[in-house]
Parts: sequence; C-alpha cells; structure tokens
Amino acid sequence: MAVVFLFTYLGASVPGPDSIKQNQVATILNANGGEIARIVPPEGNRTDVTIDKIPKAVQDAVIAAEDRQFRTNAGFSPTGLARAVIGQITNNDDAGGGSTITQQYVKNALVGDERSYTRKFKELAIATKMSNEWTKNDIMAAYLNTIYFGRGAYGISAAARAYFNKDITQINVPEAAVLASSIRSPSFYDPATNLAAAQARWRYVLDGMVTIGALTPSDEATLQYPKVAAPRDSSGTTTTGPNGLIKQQVLAELSSLNISEQDVQTEGLKITTTIDPKVQRSVVSAANGQLEGEPNNVRDAVVSIDPNTGAVKGYFGGNNGQGYDYAQAALQTGSSFKVFALIAALEQGVPLSKVYSSAPFDAPGGLTVTNSDGESCGSCNLATALKMSLNTVYYRLMMDLDGQAQAVADAAHQAGVAESFGDIKKTLQNTDGTGVEGGVVLGQYPSRVIDMASAYATLANQGVYHAPHFVQKVETSDGTVLYERKNDSGERRFSAAVANNTTAAMQPIAAYSNGHSLDDGQRPSAAKTGTTQLGDTGQNKDAWMVGYTPQLSTAVWVGTDAGVALKNYNGAIVYGSGLPSDIWQAAMDGALADEPIEQFPTPAAIGGVAGVPEEAPRTTATRRSREQDSETTEPEAPVTTFAPPSATLAPGVTIPLPGPPTETVITPTPQDPAGAGNGP
Repeated sequence: MAVVFLFTYLGASVPGPDSIKQNQVATILNANGGEIARIVPPEGNRTDVTIDKIPKAVQDAVIAAEDRQFRTNAGFSPTGLARAVIGQITNNDDAGGGSTITQQYVKNALVGDERSYTRKFKELAIATKMSNEWTKNDIMAAYLNTIYFGRGAYGISAAARAYFNKDITQINVPEAAVLASSIRSPSFYDPATNLAAAQARWRYVLDGMVTIGALTPSDEATLQYPKVAAPRDSSGTTTTGPNGLIKQQVLAELSSLNISEQDVQTEGLKITTTIDPKVQRSVVSAANGQLEGEPNNVRDAVVSIDPNTGAVKGYFGGNNGQGYDYAQAALQTGSSFKVFALIAALEQGVPLSKVYSSAPFDAPGGLTVTNSDGESCGSCNLATALKMSLNTVYYRLMMDLDGQAQAVADAAHQAGVAESFGDIKKTLQNTDGTGVEGGVVLGQYPSRVIDMASAYATLANQGVYHAPHFVQKVETSDGTVLYERKNDSGERRFSAAVANNTTAAMQPIAAYSNGHSLDDGQRPSAAKTGTTQLGDTGQNKDAWMVGYTPQLSTAVWVGTDAGVALKNYNGAIVYGSGLPSDIWQAAMDGALADEPIEQFPTPAAIGGVAGVPEEAPRTTATRRSREQDSETTEPEAPVTTFAPPSATLAPGVTIPLPGPPTETVITPTPQDPAGAGNGP
C-alpha cells in the first residue's frame, strides 16, 4: 500500500482553481419526462481574489466551520479519516466525515465525489502533496475561490455579493460566520429558507472561532445575527408558479440523498420526480379555479400522494414560485384530527359501535367542550359522531383512552404527521414542554398540508406508511445513475383492521359534507373536514378537507396570510365542507378521471364489530348538521339561554370567566348549504 501511495503521490499534479469541472444545466422533470424546472449555473459567477483581499475573520470562520486543525494538519485528519472509514463500514452517516479543507479542494478540483476507497486514497495522496508544496495561505485562497456557497455563488467574492451585497474586503465577523455556515449545505443553511437551522449553524461557527482562539467568549456574546440580503435569481432562469415551489422541495430532498449542490451545479443532472402531470394539472386547476371570485386574501394549498409508494403526485403551495410555500406551513387542522383519536381507540380495541353522549362536556381544569352550532345526536356511536363531527363525543372518547391526549398524538405520528419540522422541535405538544393538551383531538396543534396528506395515505394503504418524497431518479449528463428509488414494502404503523375500520367510518363523510362525493357518487372515498375557530370571535381562520381513495390521498387547506377571519365572496363564514371540499372534489375528480374505480377492503372486526354498525333511529331531538346536503328544515322557536362569560382556549374548548351571565336569544333558521361546514 505504501508503494502505491508513493507512486500516486509522485505522479500527482495539484490543480489550480480554474481546473474544476465546467458548470452545466440541471433539469427537473415530471414522472413522464416533461420539464418542470431548469437549474442554470451562472457562467463566470466566480471572481478569484488573492488571500490578502480575504479578511482574516472570513478565513477563521471557514476554519471553525470546516477544519479546525487546518493550520497544523498535514492535509488530512487521521481521526476524521478513521471516523469516515468506520461510518462507511457500518453504513452510519452520523459517524462523521474525514475531509479537511485541503481534501475538499482536491475533491472538488480533481478527483470528484465518487464514493469509494480508491477515490479517497487518491484524494489523500494529492492532499498530502499539496500540503507539502503549497503554503497554507495558497491552499486557503484556492479553496475559498473554488467552493460553492449557494445562491449560484462560486467562490468567496461572489458569496459576499450574494448574501450581503458587499465587496469581500468589507465583510465583518458576524457576516463571515454566515458565509462559513453555508458551506456544509448551502440550500439547507440559507437563512431565507431555513432561518432556525442557519442561526444554529452560525452559532456553531462562532463557538468554533472561540475554540481556535480567533474570538473571545465576551466578544462572541455581543454578536447578533446580521441582516442577510433577499435571494435573487442567480440560477439564470426563474421558475415561476407552483413549479418553483416543487423545485425548492426537490433541491432540499437531493441533499438528503447525498447529492451535493456541487453535483447539481456541475454534473448536468437529469432529475426525474414523482409529479404526475395529470394529477398536477388537476391540483393546480382546482386550487386556482375554485378561488376565482373569492376575496383576495384567501389562500389555499393542495398536496396529493400515492398511498402505495409515498410519491408526491401533485403539489400546490401557492402561485409564487419564489415565495411562501403554504403546503409546508404550520397550520391548525381542526376536526380533521379527530380521525387520529379514532385510530387510537381502535388500536385499544374500542369498536365503532361504542356509544357516547353528545351533550356538552366539562373537562378537567374548568374547560367546557361543546359542538359547533349546538349540534347533537343525543347519544350515538363513534362512526356517526365522526360523520357529524361532534367535538363532545370525541373529547369523551379521548379521555377514556389509555394515554388520553398522548394516545391521540402518538396515533397521528404513527400515521405520518411529522415529529418535527421548521422551528418546531416536537410537534403535537406544548412548546414549553408541559406535554399534550386535550385540544389535540380538535386540531389544536399545527401540522402541515403535506403531513395530513401523508397520514391519511397510511390509512388508504391499510396501515402501511411510506415517507412522502419527490425524487425518483437522478442521472448525470453521461447517463451515470447517482440515485434511483427502489420499490419497498413500507412500514406497518397499525393493523389493516384499524385502518380499514377507520376508512369505513370516513366513507360517508364526503357525500354528507354538502354532496362532495367523487365521480357523481360512483367512486368510493374516505374523508374528513376540519375547521379552526378564530379565538372566541365566532369566526373561522382555517378550513380543511382531507380524503382519499385507494389510489390517491389529497389534503386541502384554505385560509389567509394573516390568520384573520376566513370568509367567502358573499361574506359568509368558510367551513371545511365549503371551499376546501369544493377544491378537494375538483382535484380528485380530475386526477382520477378515466382511472379504474377501486373499492376499499372489507374491514375485519374490532371489539366484535366490523365496519360501520347499524344504529337504531334516534328519538332525541337534534338540529341538522351544517354538513348535510341541500335539504332544509323548518325553523325552530327562538330559545333564550343564559351563560357565564368564557374564553376559547382551543377549538371547541372554553373556560369560564368571572362575571354575570349573559343573555343570548337564538333564532334558528333553515340551514344554508352554500355556507355549510363542520365543527372545529
């Protein structure tokens, strides 16, 4: 091995910064090969600068971020190399990397990024020779003039312009730490797209500068994260409309597949996604078409997922391809979360025939749970209560579960609701670490549209989970396959009996919710609406429809930018069975047009009951749900009620306040299906 190393060492020539591969256009394609977006690296977007033009703070920040022994090592780190070898042997990506700054330069400039021991051996030999022949300043200058910092910026000079609109000579310590922070994964650590992660990495760099003696602890304590310029289109082309947001998701996913941004910028990649053009057209058409004529502040998001694979088939996070992605936003989900309480109950052997009272419920802590608009079934089973979206029944159910609120949160996570995202370190619990409140069953905690589509997809797939994903295959310009997703059996999260009984309870809901069945009632579906109240104003702020067939799961959210009262074109309150259900029905009908009609499996028995139980006609007087079809009822006589003042803590959850009772006169009127909606 020593002989081979010597020959490699003697025959090696150390390249200059201009010897790296030329930039090439990468193309993002849909599943049928149609173009979604192009990534065009800017030719010449790199200006080499000499080491005396690069502030020492910048050099120190890069050393702190990437190679804290740079000034003293021999071009490679024995301990880092050992960690990398152990990681490759054990297939443990968290074992750590072995690349020094010198090795990174050699890899980028000469030997490439092939994952093999041969490439690593050659990299070590050349890095060692460079360390012997070049000064540390020469190596640092070559490295900083070569590497990619994100935003289309190659080299430190272009990076200073891209992030701060400054000449490199004017960069200060906090700004230097931002630039150094981006090297590891430029898209992920860009503060414009992932501020929390960028700030955490920035602090890591500053701590490293203290460790290497470039900064005192007291100086570090005075530093604040600097203002970073908004990203400009540095790719050469701007991807407009919904495709721009798909492009962002694809680029983020590539990083998790060990495909570097250097690969994206220089390898002429062909990236085939899971996006189905037929589904995508239907999703975008429904998202935009159903909002025509609605108030300008109304926004929506739609995500469609293949339950059998986790492939994202349609994706709409908004029309601004460079703007905010509503499909990734943290949003309260309302009654669409009741489904997870039902899953938890079925897992514990509670059958759909279990009967609860729908009367108001006095929960622990002085909370009062009621139903939307005084809805009631008297007493009814869990399937009927889900169809009618009765808060009180499902709160009572949750309180009877082993684990109570935590059991609901656990079921949601099992189904596919993310454990964390964005700056939420742990979803479905209080941010102060005090655990899960009962409001979880009514959608108190935020989730994302993509998570709801994924979680319901697990139900559609009879309890088997597939992680949602966009990337199917990645090839270089010469046809080398860097990644290809293999078919897998998924991960069973709960039994088929649990999933199929939940599906059975959800099957009547689309039709019950203002007649939103699919394909004129010919195609079976399972769905649940949801609405989130705007405090105690009597208004709503978020409305949902989430549902699936065996082939496709689609989640729809409708709301506003500012979380204000959500109203439709004629000023009526928007409920889940209104605009969201209109969008869901249009998106699903279009996506599944000409596709075979598939039936849901017959559920096995749980607690001696299989599927929706028959329920004797109720004799208790009820008010018709706002979810029902276009029928109307005769108005009831006015009723006067006296209630103590209260405050709304979560959807359907109130707490009494001091003060005299207030008098309310309720004058019922026939239900208006055009403004219908379910409870919270």
